[in-house]
Amino acid sequence: MRAAVLGSPVAHSLSPILHTAAYAAMGLDTWSYGLHECDEEGLAPFLAGLDDGWAGLSLTMPLKRRALDLADRAADLAVQVGGANTLVRGDHGWDAHNTDVEGIVRALTEAGVDAPRSAVVLGAGATAASVLAALRGLGVRAPVTVLARDTARAGAVVGAAGRLGHPVEVAPFAELDRHLDVDLIVSSLPSGAADGSADLLAKSRADLFDVVYAPWPTRAAGAVEGRGGRVVGGFPMLLHQAVAQVRLMTGEAEVPVAAMRAAGEAELARRASP
Repeated sequence: MRAAVLGSPVAHSLSPILHTAAYAAMGLDTWSYGLHECDEEGLAPFLAGLDDGWAGLSLTMPLKRRALDLADRAADLAVQVGGANTLVRGDHGWDAHNTDVEGIVRALTEAGVDAPRSAVVLGAGATAASVLAALRGLGVRAPVTVLARDTARAGAVVGAAGRLGHPVEVAPFAELDRHLDVDLIVSSLPSGAADGSADLLAKSRADLFDVVYAPWPTRAAGAVEGRGGRVVGGFPMLLHQAVAQVRLMTGEAEVPVAAMRAAGEAELARRASP
């Protein structure tokens, strides 16, 4: 059986390392996992060209919304969030799932950040919508403030909040200093985008979840760790969403998390070495 990660750009993806490690540990010798550069326009013809030997696909940006649109069926969570990072071959075509939410929840809970009462999300993109679903799953009931660099482009995350039934308040990112009194700050921003706010984040009592996994630690993460705060990086999220994908694609309940973690950490260390 075959599987792959698709996106643009996608060359940096750790997914082939994680999935291949899982297959090896599970004894799935006939399974392989590849990587394909693919934009939104290319996803439909790519799917049309796949035969029954394909078990599933991992989707990264900018394909998550498009994958949901092209799927034959979609899990409720993927519809609520407004994006799918996983397509699995089903009896009636492609089934869309969102495993990012599970990845976020498991990353936070394994770090002990399992009961935040209030949260702020930096960024208003696709990842922010998954963060909202994860916060709901962790029991956050208070309205979540989403700080957007461009509030006019926050419509998708506001729509997701409505479908999830979780209230949000959108404010300009420049107002971060007014929203630091929370239990958890989540940065869903690209690498480097939160660096300029590191000193502000260090003044907050909040734990920090930064979805960036390389280079690590980010300046923001270093600042929060420096004042004794708990920090969760993006790699645990990436790991656990991949674990959920392997479970969905293979149909196996037991997935070798430790083997996948070791392979991912080794690859990150290799990339970081001079």
